Amino acid sequence: MPRIGMLTPSSNTVLEPVTYRLLTGADEVTAHFSRLPVTAISLADEQSSQFSVDRMSAAAELLRDAAVDVVVWNGTAGSWLGFDYDRQVGEALSQVCGVPATTSTLALRDAFRAFGVRRLGLVTPYTGDVTARIAETYAAEGVEVVADERLEITDNFTFGEVPEQRLAEMVEAAAPGAHAVALVCTNLRGAFVAADLEPKLGIPVLDSVSATLWKALDLLGGLRIDRGSVLLSGSTRAALKEICAQLRAATGADRTAVRLDLPSQRLDVDRAAAEDTGPGVAPIQHDPRPDALNTARWLDEHRKTLVQPNFRADPQADADDVRAQMLAPVEIGGALVGWISVHSRTERDWTPADVQAVETASAHVKALVER
Repeated sequence: MPRIGMLTPSSNTVLEPVTYRLLTGADEVTAHFSRLPVTAISLADEQSSQFSVDRMSAAAELLRDAAVDVVVWNGTAGSWLGFDYDRQVGEALSQVCGVPATTSTLALRDAFRAFGVRRLGLVTPYTGDVTARIAETYAAEGVEVVADERLEITDNFTFGEVPEQRLAEMVEAAAPGAHAVALVCTNLRGAFVAADLEPKLGIPVLDSVSATLWKALDLLGGLRIDRGSVLLSGSTRAALKEICAQLRAATGADRTAVRLDLPSQRLDVDRAAAEDTGPGVAPIQHDPRPDALNTARWLDEHRKTLVQPNFRADPQADADDVRAQMLAPVEIGGALVGWISVHSRTERDWTPADVQAVETASAHVKALVER
């Protein structure tokens, strides 16, 4: 049975019980914890020293004794100390325990990428200067904080006393205009708030505890849990994102995207499940297209790759900035469940190698869905 090892701030009272609740029914994996002293959060040097790599490594040695299969630092300090810091932490933990490692901040970054988040609503218990530093860290990764709601608290234990209703109010306030909302702190009772609010808000709500557990499960092979979008579809979206990135690199296209009708993970073709775009190319992943797509009707009728160097003949493009495209259907059991598309913003003669690349990508998507 796989074991997840988690390093926990000493004054954190939320992440252990919430992690156990999230894992209810997932009997094929267990979570185990080790603590290190963390009591207050600020940008002061004495608070930053709580998160030294040496302290992390010492706590990880106790998890090594439990023969864990993956180890994570379940804290968000990297969101203000920087991704380079968390990468160092991850490397140290992996070396100590001899297994893959990650952190809450790296997990959130990977979730932002998987869900195509470029505009973020931020919810924290922290003070304004810490929250501003978090916004700077995320901006360096191409994620703009468009709204933030914060509690101006420094005592870590007190974070865990904030009522769920207050967090729900903060999430809703931070949501307008955002691609997703992130609750950044593993001592906030936000995991089930996030899962409950997603249908109402229509965007992912990425709680730090849930995101950290998701990434740990992803490193173990991608066990899905139906308790919020990141735990349910995060691994699928991340894998689709990688397929899109490889396809765009192979074709030199401006945009690649995947649309899937996958109810078990609450994915539908109205929005792209994943995409990859070139510099300066507008994303379409967050643009709903509820009407029947011209190209979808063609694919459903013909069940073969659509290759269009221009649009002087139907079907016409569904995205305004596209002047040439290829689309390959994804079929499961004879049913069209989606397609992968390649877009060019200029007219273009697609080569046989380009066609082979999109058909290979379609096969990879099919294999992923079937798996």
